[in-house]
Amino acid sequence: MAESLIVHWFMCLACVQYLAGSLRHELLQLKASARAAQLEGGRNGAKGETQASDDDLASEVLSHYSSTSETASVPEEGNEAINVQMAQEEAEDKLKECIDNTMDKSAKTRQNALESLRLAFSSKILSDFLVERRVTITDCLERCFKKGKGEEQALAAVVATLLCIQLGPCKEAEDVFKTLKSILINIVCDKSANLAAKHNCATALGTCCYVAANEAEDLASCLTCLESVFSASYVKGDGSVPSHNSQTQVLHCNALQSWSLLVTICPPSKIQKFLEIHMSKLPGLLCSDNLSLRIAAGEAIALLFELARKTDQDYLYEDTGQLCEKLKALATDSNKYRAKNDRRKQRSIFRDVLHSIEDEDCPEETVKFGVECLYIDSWARRRAYDAFKDVLGSGIRHHLQHNELLRDIFELGPPLVLDTAAIKANKISRFEKHHYNSAVFKARTKARNKVRDKRADVL
Repeated sequence: MAESLIVHWFMCLACVQYLAGSLRHELLQLKASARAAQLEGGRNGAKGETQASDDDLASEVLSHYSSTSETASVPEEGNEAINVQMAQEEAEDKLKECIDNTMDKSAKTRQNALESLRLAFSSKILSDFLVERRVTITDCLERCFKKGKGEEQALAAVVATLLCIQLGPCKEAEDVFKTLKSILINIVCDKSANLAAKHNCATALGTCCYVAANEAEDLASCLTCLESVFSASYVKGDGSVPSHNSQTQVLHCNALQSWSLLVTICPPSKIQKFLEIHMSKLPGLLCSDNLSLRIAAGEAIALLFELARKTDQDYLYEDTGQLCEKLKALATDSNKYRAKNDRRKQRSIFRDVLHSIEDEDCPEETVKFGVECLYIDSWARRRAYDAFKDVLGSGIRHHLQHNELLRDIFELGPPLVLDTAAIKANKISRFEKHHYNSAVFKARTKARNKVRDKRADVL
């Protein structure tokens, strides 16, 4: 009985499948006949044309992709140099357009062009391109200084500094500096000029003179201009402390830093004169309520001590004891009315200044770039590095690798020719570095937990 039921159930299932298949077949036949009717009707011509056009479009797409794949395979066949040259030409065209835009009537367009030039000059080496166009760029910058206002003048000062750094210690850079020197001095000394423009012009005056000045008269005039600016913060003859707003104090700080940079290239006779004039007045700036100005004054004092000891190993400052007391107070300052980061930065800097004056020992610093290292072991070297870092920003490492001027200043020798493929092959991947750091973190955590455990033996 059970077997007959099973046989009957399978027969019914087969019938259902047969009926479903026949219905599906009939439905397909109806669709095919409808399709044939459309093709035979008056509209089938247009439909056929549409289908043909779709086929043509598909063939065009395929041919486009095939041509794209062929062009993409060109670099693999050894023509990468062509792509590099094309990219360089495109970048140069954009730079030419930015240079032209610095002469535009719109102030906003000129500012955008100056900002683009600033980014390009700080991140790439463009000396060959700029040498041929130095006169044009200098004329554009001169126009921006004379016709523009605060923000435009500030950007023009940065671009002028970068232009001198790009050109290096050559006649072309000296020509640029001589053309713009009087303009920079006028803006710095102009009491009615925009303070933001004066900040950057004071920095530009010092850095451009450091890089491009070859005559003693240029150096002397720049030093005199900068001295006249920051000396306004000196304690007056009656013992009163001048009161300036924060923006003016920033200007005095920039002027003092630029002056310190230029002092490093002065002859010993000038150093002696500076010691006589400024060593009795600079300690008064240590009481300024502006952190940057206090730090700039402390670094300038350490720099003057270092330069004085190079010319005279037995150099002694009469008020060394009183000066060291001030430096100790700043190196251990814990006043709560100052920001925590400001206190930390101040203590770190003035500890170094104090050790330098008491022990004649300058703190050392190592700057890594690529496969090389720059050792900063003197206050003069530190002042030069900080000056270039302020204007180049994140591009400082690229310029240390490839800019002949910076490599000459820091005694790094000619730029190295490196096998980038071998360096990339030996470089640890991010995944491997992550696992290594994770393993180190776990090991350090375990070691600390053992020490922190209350049951650990404490000797």
